[in-house]
Parts: sequence; structure tokens; C-alpha cells
Amino acid sequence: MKYVSLFSCCLIACAMAVVASCNSERKPQVKVYAWTGDGRNSTLESLTAHFSELKQRGIVGVCHGAGADMERIARAAKAAHAAGLEFHAWHSTMLQHRVDTSWYAVNRKGESAWNVQAYVPNYKFMCPGREEVYEYLADLYGRMADIPELDYVHLDFIRFPDVILARGLWEKYGLVMDEEYPVADYCYCDGCVSQFKEKTGIDIRSYKDPSACEPWKQFRYDQITALVNRLADVIHAKGKKISAAVFPGPGLAKKLVRQEWDKWHIDAFFPMNYNDFYLEGADWLAPITREEVEAAAGKTPVYSGLFICRDWQNKANIKDPEDHGLIPSEMEEAIRGSMESGAAGICLFMPGRMTDEHWAALEKAIHRKYVVK
Repeated sequence: MKYVSLFSCCLIACAMAVVASCNSERKPQVKVYAWTGDGRNSTLESLTAHFSELKQRGIVGVCHGAGADMERIARAAKAAHAAGLEFHAWHSTMLQHRVDTSWYAVNRKGESAWNVQAYVPNYKFMCPGREEVYEYLADLYGRMADIPELDYVHLDFIRFPDVILARGLWEKYGLVMDEEYPVADYCYCDGCVSQFKEKTGIDIRSYKDPSACEPWKQFRYDQITALVNRLADVIHAKGKKISAAVFPGPGLAKKLVRQEWDKWHIDAFFPMNYNDFYLEGADWLAPITREEVEAAAGKTPVYSGLFICRDWQNKANIKDPEDHGLIPSEMEEAIRGSMESGAAGICLFMPGRMTDEHWAALEKAIHRKYVVK
């Protein structure tokens, strides 16, 4: 009887090991986040149902936009936690439309972004060098961080306007951006010009080609960095974390929008690795993610942002590059390239753009194990 008992125990142990192995195989190997937005008629019930569906699809957290409405943010955070998701309050930082008009950045032509915008009418960027701008944002994000269920404040548009547009957007706006043009080159307000002159002795307004002045570029990188790090201090003091949607690189980010984000004291980077915007294929995700991971130097996780093509079967006929993105057959390569380059996970822009075929491709890709190369 003792022999039978021991034999039975061995069978049970083996069976349990097999079950554990199967469960492990079914568990996603890739952390998946998603950028989502509050619908006009969203309720706690509808958000909880939506977030629960995302959870079932393997998503672990949402970067959710609900404006600056603290009640809506709190409701969404509560719904996310009820569904078992991490919650990042996604909010535009420098791009604001309802603040003092004197706070806006000024281009090289002397035009305020409040009055004249580069590219599109909503490009009303504030000046990062103004103390009033910091105080406004510190108060706003401090109140967000007071929301109990909120895990992260997620910054977006934490930059200057694109002094150089991504190559894939040139045709859309009828531009050839072979240099930094005055209309999209910021900020030349009195405060920025005087601060730079005091620091370097250079009067940038009298400089023949400001784009060739490296100290001037660095001054503006540092303006954004200083603002982010001060905001991070506010949020961290509340016991919460801070993340940000950033441009790829940071090589491209510095060149296009003055983001030197590898110097930011934040808790997670979400680079918007939207390959179609740069006329690149899915194979571009590997080298750009590697650059980003190396820049983060193992201190901060990098979640590779993937742009999804909703109408993928008609992609060849879509003129607007901002409606392009990854088709289902490219999902595995994009995810594998990101993960093998050291990404901590991926982030989808956006779930609403995902078709059944995208979800099926995602399901396969995130259940594979990837080794960093």
C-alpha cells in the first residue's frame, strides 16, 4: 500500500507540473499597453466593460485620455482598476487652448502660436520657459496625482512644435523640410531670448542661421527637460509615477521636436515608433527600439508604441499617412523587433483601430518568448 501511495503521489505531481507548464505557455510573454480615450457618453459601467475586454485580450494597462476633468479621470481610473488594469492619465502638456494668451511660444518670425500656428490650427503650444506655465501644469498634474486609483500621469505633446515634420507627412502638408524654417522654429519670445543671452552671451535674434547654433538647440532641449523634471518632482511627491509618449530616438526626437528625453527623470517611456510616418517598414522597429533602450540605459522601461492601420486591406489607396500603420501581417515582426531589442513591452495606438485579424496576430505574438539580442 505504501508503494501505491508513493506512485500515486508521483502521478499527481507530474500532472500538476504539466498543468502549470500549460498555464505558463498560455500566459502572455509581452506586456501590452494601449492608448485609449473617453467617449462622450462614457459611464463607469461602459468603461469597466471596455477595459475588461482589453484585459481579456492581454492588455495590462491603459494610457487613457479624459482631458483635464478630474471627475472623468477618477471614473476611468476606477474602471481600469476594477478591470485589473494599470491606469495612466494621458494628457496633452504643452498643447493647450484655454490659458493666458501671453503664455504661448513665439516663432522665429515673431508670431505667437496663439495667433499663427504651424501646420494645423490646434498647434497652440505654450512656452516651456515661462514660470506661469510650470505653475499651471504643476497644479493640474498635482490634482491628477491626488486621484487614489491613478497610477501614472502620462504626458503627451511635451515638446516644441515639429521644427521638421516626419518625412512621411511632407506630401500631406505640401512641404519639403530640408531645413529649419522660421514659421515652425520656436521659441523666440523675449523671455527665452534674454535667458539664452544671459547664459551664453549670444543674441540669437541677430544670429544669421539659428539652426547652426548648437548652444541654442541645447538650450531648448534643456527647457523641456527642466520642465518635465520639475513636474516629475511634483508627481513623485504625491506618491505617484509619471510616464510620457515621446518621439522615436531620442535622436529623431531631438531633431524634430527638441526632446532630449533620455535626460528626463520619469518612470516609463512610450516612444511613438510609428514606422509609416518615417516611410519605414516594420523592420525599422528593431533598430529604433534598440537606440531607445540604450538611451534609457536600463534605468527606465521602454514600451514601443505601435501605430495600427484600421482599413488595412485598403491601405495602398489611402492618401493620408496618418491613416496608415501596421497591417496584421506586420504585427509579429514589429513586436519581435521591439522585444528582441530590449523593450519592456509594447503600446497600441489604438484598440479601436485593431481589426479581428490584428487581434489574432497580436494573440500569437505576445505568447512567444523573445530573447534580447
